[in-house]
Amino acid sequence: MLLRLAIRDYLLVENLELEFAPGLTVLTGETGAGKSLLVDALALLSGGRAESDMVRAGAGRAELAAEFALGRRAEALAWLAEAGIAAEDDACLLRRTVEREGRSRAWINGIPVTLAQLRELGGMLVDIHGQHAHHSLLRTDVQRALLDEYAGALDLAGAVAAAWRAWQLAAEQCRQALAERDRLSREKAETEALLTELVPVEGDAARWAELVAEHGRLAHLNSLLQATARTLELLSEGESAVLAQLNGARHELVQMGGVDPSLLPLAQALEGAQTEVQEAARELKRYADRLSPDPERQQELDRGMGEIHRLARKHRVAPEELPALAERCRTRLAQLEAARDLRQLGEAEARAQADYAENAEQLSRMREKASRALAKSVNAALKELALSDARFAVVLEPWPEPRAGGRESVAFQVSAHASLALGPLDKVASGGELSRISLALQTVLSSRAGVPTLVFDEVDVGIGGAAAEAVGRRLAALAAQRQVLVITHLPQVAACGRQHLRIRKAAANGAVATEVELLNRAARVEEIARMLGGREITATTRRHASEMLAHSEKPSSA
Repeated sequence: MLLRLAIRDYLLVENLELEFAPGLTVLTGETGAGKSLLVDALALLSGGRAESDMVRAGAGRAELAAEFALGRRAEALAWLAEAGIAAEDDACLLRRTVEREGRSRAWINGIPVTLAQLRELGGMLVDIHGQHAHHSLLRTDVQRALLDEYAGALDLAGAVAAAWRAWQLAAEQCRQALAERDRLSREKAETEALLTELVPVEGDAARWAELVAEHGRLAHLNSLLQATARTLELLSEGESAVLAQLNGARHELVQMGGVDPSLLPLAQALEGAQTEVQEAARELKRYADRLSPDPERQQELDRGMGEIHRLARKHRVAPEELPALAERCRTRLAQLEAARDLRQLGEAEARAQADYAENAEQLSRMREKASRALAKSVNAALKELALSDARFAVVLEPWPEPRAGGRESVAFQVSAHASLALGPLDKVASGGELSRISLALQTVLSSRAGVPTLVFDEVDVGIGGAAAEAVGRRLAALAAQRQVLVITHLPQVAACGRQHLRIRKAAANGAVATEVELLNRAARVEEIARMLGGREITATTRRHASEMLAHSEKPSSA
């Protein structure tokens, strides 16, 4: 349950700290006092959208925090454990800031979290019903979602929608394959022909650089042989070869070294040079021996490289890119084979359709069972809300063909009297009746969902008298199971509260701020009297207010 709420520099609030009790807490105040501000703050702490204009004028940022007691909320405790967030004494602190520039940050127990995480955990702790919830109740998609929630089938409904999308995708692939069968066949034939053309040269193209080098050697064979012979002549084979001259010079230095030993190191250096020249000459001779004319190899290279050049020009790629082109052809052929396999596509479509049918059948059974139980619970609630003659029903009608939402439509229908036929909410129910139907649904669903803190923002708009007293009793009964916060303008509802907060605007230092005051019993009498009689509070209205409080405090009224 919600223990504390702290707000600083948010909208018209400068600094506010509130503590909340179990049971029913009512929030009242004059029109325009900012009663919905606390609801908006809780919505923001539950991951709602932040706007820069939420920051109080003159402040740099707004700060909000809410502390919850988790008790034995296994779902929330498991979520915190999975997220790696400690929960000391089973407490949970949600905190959020909104900067003037619009940036927003969030924390759970001091650990920074994303808004998605804040929204996920917040949904386990507090359930907010806005004052316009009954308007969305007119939408058929909302009615279907409410029934699925009551049935505990939201996950299954999601699975049905996913299965329907998978089925439609598989069916579309089949239709496309049939429509494009001829085009795909032509593309397959063309791709096979191209691959047949590329395969003979694929290996040579892969070693294109080696072929170019070999072809260059063969093309200049005579020049290389002549140059090699001339070089060998200069190094070792001619009359004035370098080796002979080095040998002669070394011999002279050795002789002179007998007279002057300082010349012997020069002789040794020439000996090393002589050795290097000899090795170079031997290596060059081996190279010359390998240079043998091979006209057939030359012609083979000319043909092969010519074919590679032709294909490269034809397909507008570099010669060395032909192997990659062949690989792309193989990949595309595999895709075309899969696309043209109508039997396989048909089997995939049949599997997807069967998966949808299985999930949709299970969802239909759960909806059928839940529709009767929901109608029974709502009708019981309507009797408590002074609509004893009204009748509520959940009508399921099969669709002509399956849809993402399942095999049937879901419609909430009502009649104002048992003798009248059922009809759609927007055609049959008045504004006040619709508010009470909405409240009945919300309390039934909220009680089943088990969220520990429920917030109702003026869902009692449009009703009064005995109906208003019934609404108060209904909320008080719900508060025996859950912590309930209600913003109300009805004295009958306000009298049912166990904690009463009054919201008002106050002017100070030329600025207007929202203040919240916890009322004692005497102050409650005054506030309820104001709600009963407006600005003129008389002894009669005070007595009436006191009687209303006394009546609501009787055990039988809870």
